[in-house]
Amino acid sequence: MSTVQSKSPIPQKSNKPRVQIAKHILAFLVFLGFGISIAWGQQTDNSYSKRVLETSEIDVLFSYYSQDGQNAAVTGGEGTEELTDATSTIVLRMPMNEDDVLTVDVGLSAYTSASSSNVNPLDGGNINATPFDASSGDSRKDMLAYINPTYQHSSKDRNSIWSANAYFSAEYDYFSVGFGGSYSKLFNEKNTELTLSARVFLDKWNAIYPIELRPGFFDDRITGIGTYNPGFTAFDKENRNSYSVSLSFSQILGKKLQGALFVDLVSQNGLLSTPFQRVYYGDVNDFFIDDFQLADNVEQLPDSRFKVPFGGRLNFYATDFLILRSYYRFYWDDWGITSHTASIEAPLKLTDKFTLYPTYRYYTQSAADYFYQKEDALSTLDFYTSDYDLSKYDAHQYGFGVQYKDIFTNAKIFSFGLKTIDLRFSKYDRSDGLNASIITLGTTFIGN
Repeated sequence: MSTVQSKSPIPQKSNKPRVQIAKHILAFLVFLGFGISIAWGQQTDNSYSKRVLETSEIDVLFSYYSQDGQNAAVTGGEGTEELTDATSTIVLRMPMNEDDVLTVDVGLSAYTSASSSNVNPLDGGNINATPFDASSGDSRKDMLAYINPTYQHSSKDRNSIWSANAYFSAEYDYFSVGFGGSYSKLFNEKNTELTLSARVFLDKWNAIYPIELRPGFFDDRITGIGTYNPGFTAFDKENRNSYSVSLSFSQILGKKLQGALFVDLVSQNGLLSTPFQRVYYGDVNDFFIDDFQLADNVEQLPDSRFKVPFGGRLNFYATDFLILRSYYRFYWDDWGITSHTASIEAPLKLTDKFTLYPTYRYYTQSAADYFYQKEDALSTLDFYTSDYDLSKYDAHQYGFGVQYKDIFTNAKIFSFGLKTIDLRFSKYDRSDGLNASIITLGTTFIGN
């Protein structure tokens, strides 16, 4: 949903009835899908053709993300970025017949964010308002719910594959609906694959602004020279649309080497600014409540953006026990950002059941044309932001994982056998001081 490349907390006010409804809807979908999956898994098929998917599969995923930093965009590029996020996901893959597969991906993501709480630093009864501490008000937490169904069809000779998908997500101030499809063609005895895909997202903000910029705001604790009267105007349009086309080419280059190339064209238009991210000008007086500086405006960004990432993968099967997976991507957009991403993963098979996954990723980007540090922007400019996700920085990510695979699926839950368990941990360090860690646990069950 966000256009930035690291986690961007979205502040909310408490909306417990809506969250409860989302929970009930997702619970219903999960159990409905689970029942359908069991039913399909129990069916027999006497047809001659080999199925694309022999039996139903269920992935159960959980991740916990934590970050900290001192450059929160909510408070104009200076303030706590502390955030935690817990995400639970269930992915159901169901063979509808020998050629077709239905996949349903549903999830809930709940976060607590110190920076988003400071959309209203005055709502928690804090003795002293400051951007470096979280407000204890309800805006510090929220929940996102989503569902992503995909239908895939393969030709009888398995050389053509098309798919169609949809996407729906909702949280307090943002709703997203998307749809798309893809077509893949395999050539050269399935050694060559060409895939074309397209997606559309039609999103809608329910814009929430910093408390001091809302109509009727008044507080007799405001200090500063003159009268606090920011030149702020609410956004008149709250839609954001995204369109993407992707082309990928993969090739088996030998017994031990496989490569792939890809390119994406992405166009966005609408409200690309984040309504609750403050900006402080360098040519106007400063005003405070306690130690919290009041906004001069919110970020103002162009209403269109064009992105072009392209790159490739190269996998080398060194031995039966070691694979080297490399990845590179170059990115360019018309906001002035260019970036490079390079990563390597080296799965090491210890036994038939256990595999280790050491990983490393490097990322570097230039700053957007509209990025300014706190109080560097001027009130006469048309566009400006103090979001450090759009600044110049480098980042390193180190990871390690272990996978357990039971080829006989001895452990059972209902009629499903446990196929794999994956546990991974990653540490992320950015040159602007943002640090993060994430732990993920994934399990796959297959029907009998």
